[in-house]
Amino acid sequence: MQTEIELWELAAPAFVRAVPALLEVYRAAMAPPGDQLTGRRAIMERHAGHPRFRSFTAVRTADGSAVGFAYGFHGQRGQWWHDVVSDALRLRDPDAERHWFTDSFEIAEVHVRPEWQGRGIGRRMLEALAAERPELTAVLSTHSGPTRARALYHSCGFTDVLTDFRFPGSPDQPFTIMAAPLPLPAGGSRRSAGRSPGSRSTG
Repeated sequence: MQTEIELWELAAPAFVRAVPALLEVYRAAMAPPGDQLTGRRAIMERHAGHPRFRSFTAVRTADGSAVGFAYGFHGQRGQWWHDVVSDALRLRDPDAERHWFTDSFEIAEVHVRPEWQGRGIGRRMLEALAAERPELTAVLSTHSGPTRARALYHSCGFTDVLTDFRFPGSPDQPFTIMAAPLPLPAGGSRRSAGRSPGSRSTG
């Protein structure tokens, strides 16, 4: 599998150019309503302008097609997700909010096409994304329940800090807010959080 897939680190301008192809990965992985994709594209392009943005795309070496992508950035006040989640956590546990959100790396998206899931691609992207970050913590949201994504995050050192959380505009979908200290722990069958084999950068 390692010879089949490379991780390409895309700087913000290259990421924006790649958004149409990455949306196809998102569509396959998440099966969103079609009318949400335009809004998702705008969100991803806006995220590329956030501080300390970083992204990785998993591509097939045979043809350069994208099978997964992940990205994140420095979380701070004034960003929608950061404000909604940190404000909610502050009401429940002010100490936890200060601990996890004072200096955080927000992992915004980690997606792999369904036919490529279960091969370690999500883990490789997550570890590459979080490697050598200057922030103290990493934070993210994921669908609640015993999902493959949630199991991955737990295995990489993330813990639940808010459960059954409902974002404004999505009252019927419960999410779990998860957080981990950085750097992510190495151990077991996982790689240390250095650059993954087969990684390259492009602007």
